[in-house]
Amino acid sequence: MVEKSQEKTCFHCGNSCDTVEINFDEKSFCCNGCKTVYEIFSESNLTAYYEMQKSPGAIPKINEGKFDFLKDPQILEKLLEFNDDSIQIATLYIPHIHCSSCIWILENLHQLKPEITSSQVNFNKKTVRITYLSKTTSLKDVVLLLSTIGYEPYISLDDYSDGKKHINRSIIYKLGIAGFAFGNVMFLSFPEYFEVNEFWLDQYKPIFRWMMFAFSLPVVFYAGRDYFISAYKGLRAGLLNIDVPIAIGILVLFLRSTVEIIFDLGQGFFDSLTGLVFFLLLGKFFQQKTYSFLSFERDYKSYFPIAVTKIVSETEEIPIQIYDIKKGDRLLIRNEELIPVDGILIKGKASIDYSFVTGESETISKISGDKLFAGGKQTSGSIEMEAVKAVKQSYLTQLWSHDIFNKNKEDAFVNLTNTISKRFTISILSIAVISTVFWLFYDASKAMNVFTAVLIIACPCALALAAPFTFGNILRIFGKHKLYLKNASVIEQLAAINTIIFDKTGTITSNKKSTATYDGVPLTPDEERLLKNTLRGSNHPLSRTLYDILKANDIVTLDTFEEHIGQGVQASLKNNVIKVGSANFVGKKELQKSLSTSVYISSNENYKGKYTFYNSYRTGLSKLFNNLKQRYNLAILSGDNEGEQENLKKLLPTKTKLLFNQKPADKLEYIKYHQSEGAKVLMVGDGLNDSGALAQSEVGIALSENINIFSPACDGIMDASVFYKLEQFLIAAKTAIKIVKWSFLLSLVYNCIGLYFAITGQLAPVIAAILMPLSSISIVVFTTIASNWAGRKLV
Repeated sequence: MVEKSQEKTCFHCGNSCDTVEINFDEKSFCCNGCKTVYEIFSESNLTAYYEMQKSPGAIPKINEGKFDFLKDPQILEKLLEFNDDSIQIATLYIPHIHCSSCIWILENLHQLKPEITSSQVNFNKKTVRITYLSKTTSLKDVVLLLSTIGYEPYISLDDYSDGKKHINRSIIYKLGIAGFAFGNVMFLSFPEYFEVNEFWLDQYKPIFRWMMFAFSLPVVFYAGRDYFISAYKGLRAGLLNIDVPIAIGILVLFLRSTVEIIFDLGQGFFDSLTGLVFFLLLGKFFQQKTYSFLSFERDYKSYFPIAVTKIVSETEEIPIQIYDIKKGDRLLIRNEELIPVDGILIKGKASIDYSFVTGESETISKISGDKLFAGGKQTSGSIEMEAVKAVKQSYLTQLWSHDIFNKNKEDAFVNLTNTISKRFTISILSIAVISTVFWLFYDASKAMNVFTAVLIIACPCALALAAPFTFGNILRIFGKHKLYLKNASVIEQLAAINTIIFDKTGTITSNKKSTATYDGVPLTPDEERLLKNTLRGSNHPLSRTLYDILKANDIVTLDTFEEHIGQGVQASLKNNVIKVGSANFVGKKELQKSLSTSVYISSNENYKGKYTFYNSYRTGLSKLFNNLKQRYNLAILSGDNEGEQENLKKLLPTKTKLLFNQKPADKLEYIKYHQSEGAKVLMVGDGLNDSGALAQSEVGIALSENINIFSPACDGIMDASVFYKLEQFLIAAKTAIKIVKWSFLLSLVYNCIGLYFAITGQLAPVIAAILMPLSSISIVVFTTIASNWAGRKLV
């Protein structure tokens, strides 16, 4: 039977059930997720739970006609992120996402409906991203399923069309209440602060104190309730999170203050209590706004410094940044390039890998006129397409964090805040207990005062604010200087690096300034045209360089195109087949091994000749390596031969490791070996042949030079024009860690001053009221100024 719960405690998670409607077997549950988990552990049958929910009387009957609008193709076009022949993806806002149990049930929808292949919850945004098989189910069926189990989505077409999202304003309401109460309590406290002796003030002192008590009630039980919930969940899971001492401090402040006014012992600490909660919420609100701003920047303002080729005319192609793409632009998508925007296939044979979007690695063939979706990767030569909408960068950023490709490097990495906050919590609780025991023997009348005073003054809110503000600001500054990191935790890992490994071709060499000479049998006009169009479809740095060097030829659609990573490319047109790549790949047996970087060519299995490249190294390379050598172990891993070894030895510091003829698997194994020896590795590559090495390293950075190559294996993307700033980026990351540590030290100073007064039994309300908010404000100001100062070094 279903009935409204009234201020009951959830049987599963312990949260309040004041807003949710489930009672089952005389056990209250705060949400459907908690009830489901209880059912599963009781019956070990999720499907049975679903069937029970559908039974008469179990839940209110869902009006199926309510969602008939989801059959309209025009409405579906607005709601769906991805819509192919067999797979559709939609992100739905679920207001009723409440706790970890809700996450569990929503991420196990495939057990209820096999047509749903995956579902991912974003708890902060209260959204679930659902991938389902469109041939056997529909978005309406998915929405009905969600509604049936108590998670009806909020769908507003106005919001979707305008790009707006539902905003959770609860923190604003809580902040307003806490601020209002704090201001009034402070005014009511002033007479007793300054010990003003005046008849009317003394006469109404009890009334003032009970008014302060009244103002504190909504602050503790509404504005501050999240800290109690978080602390409870942490303790229940056996964790001492940073909210534990905050919750204890709030509770002790309230209880002690209440006791004082009941027994007329004093005015209590209601001013400190309301001030503490107000400034905690203010910091959380500021942090939320800061991250929202950063998210906006990262979504829409050149988050990826990658470019795509725009076809201006039959003879002119120019690279443009992907956020400059407009509806109607004609784009060239090369082999292994990401499709940055929805469009229509115009020319070429498309074989699209949508695994970035759907998780399914099987390629899908498309013909001229078919629709292509952003996020797909072309895997068979070059194609031409027409954009039908502008780039939605926020959609592309989701691909970077797709769970299917996301190797969670943080599993073995404990961040600084968690490490220090745990020790801080243990230390404060220990000091409180030891001080209390001491005063029990020395002066028992002060023991309880000392215990509560220590917990009141030692507020860890500064610890909670230091890292998010520092790393968030550094992340924004890095973005302005064209280094785009996946998330803030990469900064901490970047600061711990002691070994840097570079790819050579396309990383320390510049494709734009390289030259090449041809040695061999002259190519016929047909062979030149086939060679040019073959190179046009490849994204390998040598292919791109040679493509730019060769004279213009007619653009044709190849019959076949195949790229063999680390070896070369093969293509055919009519009855002609061409191979471009290494000597072994084209069938050339060299009597003497060449020591230069060369690309060999064969036509119809007949060797024709080779192009020999003369590399141009990036500006500032020698200075950069000499500076890095003082702090890091350096190595260069190249798939080319030893032809450039002598030039590199002249440019680079002595003892720099140079390894040539390295296949992608060799690079990965080299990094893995050094990690087993204790190395913390930064890998810098071009993102094409280095994806395995980028994923294996602690931090992988892909260098971009007008190439629309997208590798979710990397942790950052760096514009090639700022390659010389790599040392400054590493210094800034280390400086960010120092700023956080200095913030912790500054917080420790405040706490030590406050603890001195608390432990010695001298804590006055005015001291607590001043020190507690001053600590939080000073930390925010310090981290903002210091991180901006650190960023100035990047100019």
